[in-house]
Amino acid sequence: MRIFEVLLLLSSVVLLVMMFSKSIHCRTLFLASVSDMVLLIIHLVVEGYRVQLLFPYCLIVIIFSISLYRLLRKEEARRVPRYLSVPLTSIATLLLVLTAALMYAFPVFPLPEPTGSFKVGTQTFHFIDYGRKEQFGEQPGVQRELMVQVWYPAQNTTGRPLPFIPESTRVLKEEPMSQTMGIPRIFMNYLKYIQTHSYEGAEVASSNSSYPLVLLNHGFGSSKIYQTSQAENMASHGYIVASIDHTYSTFATVFPDGRTTTMRTDDEQVGDKPYRDNVGKMWTDDVTFTLDQLEQMNAGLIPSGLEGRMDLKRVGVFGHSFGGAASYDAANDPRIMAGIDLDGALYRYDQAPLTKPFMFMFSERTFDLYNKVREHYIYTDEELAEMGATREGFEEALTEVETQVEHLVYVAQHGGQVLYIENTEHYNFADLQFITPFLRQFQLIGTISPARSAALVNAYTLDFFNKYLKGEGGSLLEGPSSEYSEVKFATSLFAGKE
Repeated sequence: MRIFEVLLLLSSVVLLVMMFSKSIHCRTLFLASVSDMVLLIIHLVVEGYRVQLLFPYCLIVIIFSISLYRLLRKEEARRVPRYLSVPLTSIATLLLVLTAALMYAFPVFPLPEPTGSFKVGTQTFHFIDYGRKEQFGEQPGVQRELMVQVWYPAQNTTGRPLPFIPESTRVLKEEPMSQTMGIPRIFMNYLKYIQTHSYEGAEVASSNSSYPLVLLNHGFGSSKIYQTSQAENMASHGYIVASIDHTYSTFATVFPDGRTTTMRTDDEQVGDKPYRDNVGKMWTDDVTFTLDQLEQMNAGLIPSGLEGRMDLKRVGVFGHSFGGAASYDAANDPRIMAGIDLDGALYRYDQAPLTKPFMFMFSERTFDLYNKVREHYIYTDEELAEMGATREGFEEALTEVETQVEHLVYVAQHGGQVLYIENTEHYNFADLQFITPFLRQFQLIGTISPARSAALVNAYTLDFFNKYLKGEGGSLLEGPSSEYSEVKFATSLFAGKE
């Protein structure tokens, strides 16, 4: 919560008490309401309007107006009849409690502070793939277009950091949480106030001649926006990070000409293997094409200020959910040295397993599923009913999961890692986890603190890429750590060494 809105809520409580107090003089009430009006103006100017605080706004203005009227008329404060004061006080108290609950439920949260020594710069690029036709757009046959945001180590930063949602007017019209959870869309407008730690167009840091490149992929139906803190943290440690918006698989992507594309790939059909593989190949090709474009940028063929600053001999890839699957599939590109899948089920898993360094980091629920398949666990009818599955349908899906487990086994046996984090759920691997604690009620985030889960994911992601792209670090990958006790190693289980 922001300091002035907290002060505004507390001062509203005090003002309400004074309003219905028998002993408060009219002039005293007026002076208190004036100070609250000043605080309100400061809040609106510095922090911005929030619909969640509508009642305190109204309360302060009403009491200020009443006290001013009485002062001008030189009226003494009159006692409000009990039959009015009791219900009015009760209703006002309930509305202030509701305000506090809304402030808690929809906090203007701070993104995790990057832990590296570099400042962070960012630029966003519009790429058109003239070699591919768009499959999912409204106009068939047009070229595939992507928006890619690049974060990098920076110096001489000036001005204010970039907003978390730069195109908030367009993007927030499509914000998915209001639709998924039935939250009024106006309640989500507070997201426009959240700041990143990135400076748009900042100068690339001159400490190193070049920096390793890491490609980043968001989850299905999400956006590169919700992987911001991961990108910033990597950039602060001396990486260039290119985060891809996979067009028509995001809730909103805004292009330079003002067009906004929304979700057109089907989140129900994506459970069917042929459709999933088709969408997946599109994402994999997006990663490959983006890497092609970054090579041209590095050669100076695309203006950016990043010419020659990417070390294209040290390239990694990672992502969340479907973006994790994209990272696993795209890592077959010979230019990519290593990759990470954050809680993502695979696609195109009929192909041969990956033979280069790779790490799977799962939520506790996802790990439990894969581990039970590894153990050949037989679910009871009651367990299947609880999951809403029939035995026939489950057996069919089980065959596909068993094939995915074979990939985990191969990776574990050939130097990779299989980890999971206790008390996490699927969205603990993206910035979506900070939006509202309501996600916990829907089992979208776990009981772990979002700040803690972000710190764990960032620490292990950084250590992995440090080891395989920079040839340093890697101590966290050696086994359990008392500092990060929530992270559990399952590599030996899948490798068959236990």
